[in-house]
Amino acid sequence: MPAPDHANGETDVGDVTVADVLAAQARLRRFLPPTPLHHAERFGTWLKLENLQRTGSYKVRGALNALLAGRERGDLRPVICASAGNHAQGVAWAAHRLGVQAITVMPHGAPANKVAGVAHWGATVRQHGESYDEAWAFAMDLAQRNGYRFLSAFDDPDVIAGQGTVGIELAAHCPDVVIVPIGGGGLASGVALALKSQGVRIVGAQVEGVDSMARAIRGDVRPIAPVASLADGVRVQIPGFLTRRLCAALLDDVVIVREAELRETLVRLALEENLIAEGAGALALAAGRRVAGRRKFAVVSGGNIDAGVLAGLLTDVRPRAPRKPRRRRPELPRPALAAATAKPLKPACSPFHLQEAAPAVEETSP
Repeated sequence: MPAPDHANGETDVGDVTVADVLAAQARLRRFLPPTPLHHAERFGTWLKLENLQRTGSYKVRGALNALLAGRERGDLRPVICASAGNHAQGVAWAAHRLGVQAITVMPHGAPANKVAGVAHWGATVRQHGESYDEAWAFAMDLAQRNGYRFLSAFDDPDVIAGQGTVGIELAAHCPDVVIVPIGGGGLASGVALALKSQGVRIVGAQVEGVDSMARAIRGDVRPIAPVASLADGVRVQIPGFLTRRLCAALLDDVVIVREAELRETLVRLALEENLIAEGAGALALAAGRRVAGRRKFAVVSGGNIDAGVLAGLLTDVRPRAPRKPRRRRPELPRPALAAATAKPLKPACSPFHLQEAAPAVEETSP
């Protein structure tokens, strides 16, 4: 089947701004508490644990914001989406909470735990095609024939704004650089919108052979089928039109990770940090090895990994021993220490702290 022309189906989506991200934060705070941070000391990186989000992925943010914004506009149509799993679960959960009918189209071969998660929340599951793009084409056809609202997994202003609330929650912690995984680009676009004006570097992460956004930013928009990868959640053949524009304008870099690096990082997360992530969820941390920054933050975007896949990785992958930690700086002499402690505290690093209703998580704050 030829690749669907996303530009003909999803480009008429308007613009999305920081104001839209702040509006999304106001909508979502009633339903979704902020996810915690975790300092992965052996990696030298702070982790934003979206694997502990409702439905096990950040995707619920964009799905819920889109349904809430649609309800404000009076759009009560049934919603349909195409997804490899996490967006479908987010749509199913949000539709269940708001009493909206939802249909999800998932490709054959989607992880069984994700299919079960969608069905658990009462959404109709249709499986079609062998890839996200084939599922996308089928869902678009159903939407046009039945008058459903098609909700893109990434190329929709409401979805992008919802994903951007991850960035707002990070803003109060003064990051130097934030690393985000990229599939279609919704998370990267939203986080970049939220943080770029604060002077934060935003770096995207993709897998070798699954790098459609990196190629599109360079001007290569040929539809090349992505290779098989542990990071099934980012296997997108053609990135979004709106997200492509935003990523090209706002991202500082895109790091391409080898599959072996991704597998090793996922196992190290489980064994060293006691955190379960799916392939795409470990992608930003894997890219973090090549990103410099005093206060690095990586988004662990999801934790919905198939149990059999995880068991196989834990059996087959033997991660290298981490480097020895650096020695701490010697303590300052008493006069220097007194002078240092006498300095006034810096003001809050971001205006977004004024927008937050929920308090920061004290035990995990940097």
